[in-house]
Amino acid sequence: MPQLTYLEAIRQGIWEEMERDPTVFCIGEDIGIYGGAFKITDGFIDRFGPERVIDTPIAESAIVGSAFGASLTGMRPVAEFQFMDFIACAMNQISNMVAKTHYLWGAPAPLVVRGPSGGGVHGGPFHSQNPEMWFVHNPGLKVVCPATPYDAKGLIKASIRDNNPVVFFEHKSKEKSRKTTMLFRSGRPVWCARAVTSA
Repeated sequence: MPQLTYLEAIRQGIWEEMERDPTVFCIGEDIGIYGGAFKITDGFIDRFGPERVIDTPIAESAIVGSAFGASLTGMRPVAEFQFMDFIACAMNQISNMVAKTHYLWGAPAPLVVRGPSGGGVHGGPFHSQNPEMWFVHNPGLKVVCPATPYDAKGLIKASIRDNNPVVFFEHKSKEKSRKTTMLFRSGRPVWCARAVTSA
């Protein structure tokens, strides 16, 4: 079985989906040449080009607005925030536009907003929040918080393939975790709960 960290699992999942589906693209702050704050998109621009790995200014509302517009045309954007603490800057776009599209006129909005969240890593007051609950109570959104590399890879792939908008939180304490055994089977129903017990 391959050994992957949490970060590598997310990176691999996005890469595989971009290889599989030409409508999938990434958009976000410093994700191109720099490869993202946590290097998840490192090398993506060399493989997929600047048309599918789009660097943006630090403007979360514009990132979500652009991704949302692209999703309405049949594209499948994966929008990356450097830190999910700043997702509040895009709250109007996410809550009042993205989440309500299907209800308002039946249009799918296949987009993923993803990025690191959580404390415990000495990130200070602006890089340590867990804003998941803001979105859990927002009809029209799926909220994903994977706990293991296995879950992270399966859930990022399922999120990209989903026709609904997904907000994907990657806890920073997991991102640099030690290598964990990882086996991903594409047929696994990732939206179903998986019971885990300790021995």
